[in-house]
Amino acid sequence: MDGDRYDQFFLQPQDPWQRRYEALRAVFVEGQSMAEVAQRLDVAHGTVRNWASEFRNQQDQGQASPFFAKQIAVVAMARLVPMRMTNGR
Repeated sequence: MDGDRYDQFFLQPQDPWQRRYEALRAVFVEGQSMAEVAQRLDVAHGTVRNWASEFRNQQDQGQASPFFAKQIAVVAMARLVPMRMTNGR
């Protein structure tokens, strides 16, 4: 399997939420410095610091992860909006 091709999905994420997730994972799980993570993901060091601070505060307050909150909102909206029939009725 061509690992390098697939590695880029995780190492250089394009989606903003995935970028944030990968940054926090690298800092908290892998123990990488925020400066290293910021440079690798091409974001400001202060941005990674803010993400880490917000994440800590949310966890300390028992709030849902921001990564799953987005999915929960989409599912909730899908339940509120009735499906339209495709045949025009």
